[in-house]
Amino acid sequence: MVVRRYSCYTSRQDRANLRSNRLHGKFRYIHKWKSFFFLWKHFSAGHINGDVLIDLSGGSFIHHLYSACEFFQHIIVLKVSDRCIMELKRWLDSRTGAFDWGHAIKLHADIEGSSDQFQDKEGKVRSTIPHVMKCDLEKENMTDPIDLPPADCIISVALLDAICKDQDDYRRYLRKFSRMLKPGGHLILAGALDMTYYIVGKDKFHALTYDEGFVRKALVGEGFVIDYCKVKKRTNVSDLMDYKAMIFIAAHKDK
Repeated sequence: MVVRRYSCYTSRQDRANLRSNRLHGKFRYIHKWKSFFFLWKHFSAGHINGDVLIDLSGGSFIHHLYSACEFFQHIIVLKVSDRCIMELKRWLDSRTGAFDWGHAIKLHADIEGSSDQFQDKEGKVRSTIPHVMKCDLEKENMTDPIDLPPADCIISVALLDAICKDQDDYRRYLRKFSRMLKPGGHLILAGALDMTYYIVGKDKFHALTYDEGFVRKALVGEGFVIDYCKVKKRTNVSDLMDYKAMIFIAAHKDK
């Protein structure tokens, strides 16, 4: 299998990624990330909230936004792929063929202790996302010609692992994220440690390899203060990716 350079999930590969992750181990991708409980924990403690949250994550996954919707007025989702945008808008508009996220919604409702309200949660997420916009990650202003308001928080899940060709690239994107935040704004990152590849459908792609120490140093070097960091060692067995652990990290932009 040829290893390719991959920027993020696009075209048929996005739907293939959603399907493969649901089919392997009772949607192992979601259950593996039960550690997203840390989002609810931080949001509910009042540490991270505000008017605008920007989501810059890989693929069409939205499960990481279920907790966020309770603490932000507006969630702006940015994607580089037209196919990702189509998948998300199909779900937002409840159109035929939309990916069914009911399993993820129920999981989050259980985590938050509101399992009897999981159907209301889906409506809440939809109402909080006013825009799914295309962005160009290489531009100084990713959404040019539109200027977004400075964000209270940015969440980026499984994006930098896929788009960065080296560690300098990772730092460069952190710098871009910082410019999109208000002074004191928060950045939440989730990624895979010591990964070299991941597979989507029949294609195998290169992933940026890094460890916890690098992420910490990179964030501090770009003017962030780390508030929380959790590393969860891999427990599942799958040949879809070769990571050793997941990292969840919350930081804020130093004023």
